[in-house]
Amino acid sequence: MRQLDPKLAEWLEGVNAQVAQLKAAGFEPTPISARESLANLTSAFVAPGPQMVVSETVVPGRRYNVPVRLYCPTEIESGPTIIYCHGGGHMAGSVTVYDPICRRIADQCRRRVVSVDYRLAPENPYPSGLEDLLSVVRGLGAALDRKKIAHDGRWLLMGDSGGGALCASASRLLQHERHSIAAQVLVYPSLDYTMQLPSIDENGSGYLLEKEKIGWYFENYFQRTENRRDASPLYGEFTGKLPQTMLVTAEFCALRDEGFAYLEKLRQANIAAELLHFDDMVHAFLNLEALAPKACEKFYRHVSEFVRGIE
Repeated sequence: MRQLDPKLAEWLEGVNAQVAQLKAAGFEPTPISARESLANLTSAFVAPGPQMVVSETVVPGRRYNVPVRLYCPTEIESGPTIIYCHGGGHMAGSVTVYDPICRRIADQCRRRVVSVDYRLAPENPYPSGLEDLLSVVRGLGAALDRKKIAHDGRWLLMGDSGGGALCASASRLLQHERHSIAAQVLVYPSLDYTMQLPSIDENGSGYLLEKEKIGWYFENYFQRTENRRDASPLYGEFTGKLPQTMLVTAEFCALRDEGFAYLEKLRQANIAAELLHFDDMVHAFLNLEALAPKACEKFYRHVSEFVRGIE
């Protein structure tokens, strides 16, 4: 029998009541409210991360020069540098909002983390954010060389939610060219832009990430005549050139089944893939650390073991 973490359940009861009141009063979602909501949520429940050397640079791209923030932990082990793409449904989130999470990842994994300030919809619809990530993958080595920052020329893509979608999409495109992606970590990623799998309905109301909100995100992200199925990582080609993968899912997440299906396709293509499933968590629990400390501790521990196992 499924059972949501009691502390999260109690908190969600209050959140759902507030959401119902707002809807009854005629609340209209906007990019402003989406961005402020995620920023306020994270700042309320995630304490500042560990101290370390932090710097910034810009990675040149064809259409846009992509700003990135570089995290250098006190202890660094050899291996691929982590490229992190924040969540937010392609509309919200930022390098600033995810600063404490990236600091934790860098510290626990003992790797440099490069947090990508990719462009957001609706101002910059599909495929702007994906183009930015690809620019970083292709140009990061030269950017780090300019700053005299050591690296081995290999990257580990990591992202949550919409950021996980970007990582999986980039891996899908890069499998057809020579690339330097050693692995990917996809954290409750969005992988099916057609919203067809059962968990969208099963968990699409009352568990923070609502089906209605996901549809709104995608309407802002896809503004032309794009084929959403073709854009979905879940329905792309799976070849042996995809990177080894850790997939993180949550039982009460609307995107859960997309992760399960993607993992199965990786395994069918003989790609090394492992699942880290949280059977009592909701989407975005990393942004709710004070409410889910044990789950977050488990996440950082297992992701660190995965990352540090890649030499």
